[in-house]
Amino acid sequence: MSGAVDQLLARLRHEDAVLVRVESTQGSAPREAGTWMAVWVDALTATIGGGQLEFQATKEAREMLVGSRKPFDGIQRYPLGPSLGQCCGGVMFLSYERITGADAPRLQRELVAQLKPVALFGGGHVGAALARLLAALPFAVRWIDSRDGVFPDELPAQIDTEHSEPVQDAVAALAPGSRVLIMSFSHAEDLDIVIACLKRLRERNDLPYVGLIGSKTKWATFSHRLEARGFTADELARITCPIGVPGITGKEPEVIAVAVAAQLLQSLG
Repeated sequence: MSGAVDQLLARLRHEDAVLVRVESTQGSAPREAGTWMAVWVDALTATIGGGQLEFQATKEAREMLVGSRKPFDGIQRYPLGPSLGQCCGGVMFLSYERITGADAPRLQRELVAQLKPVALFGGGHVGAALARLLAALPFAVRWIDSRDGVFPDELPAQIDTEHSEPVQDAVAALAPGSRVLIMSFSHAEDLDIVIACLKRLRERNDLPYVGLIGSKTKWATFSHRLEARGFTADELARITCPIGVPGITGKEPEVIAVAVAAQLLQSLG
């Protein structure tokens, strides 16, 4: 369970790097603002994309590392078509920062903060498979369960765990814009979490995706119970159940995780 942030932090304990960030773009560009890569003397962590652009940025960063180039003063402009011969033809603006082990706490905060928040309810087999996968994707995960001792001892920087009893109480404190995945060990807990999410949607409307693991039969049962509690058909339509992109039928936890992660990526628009 290791993402790019963890790889950066682990290697930064032993050697310096140059952090290259995409500050902004104009027109067609291979990656968006906020994308980053760490350039080491003999390796890269993550990618800013762009082929020739990344080759040029890597070369310049390594020259900074070995001292043959002075640090850049400010943000550098790279026209992709005229100067680099790339078909996309836009412009990318990059910053270069030499980083050391002393920068690790700050970098962890900064790089995780720019990820999309996901609340994952449930520490079972599917939840664990999904957490492993999300650690390699642009998500910061809040992993929540009502049971003690269900989470691994070591987790990526992108994942925070929370013990919440009752579990649905955690919904109120989720970051605005969180995408919520509900897959607890108990149908009763699942229902309580769904109710808490629907109430939050009614009050704040700030959860862009709420997904519930289960079959169409499970959702039909839940729908009847939720209607009896006063939730409307339009409100129930905000819940995705079953979850995962259509057409993937495997029941293995890892297969379900791939289908759900793909749907989360689709929800980013």
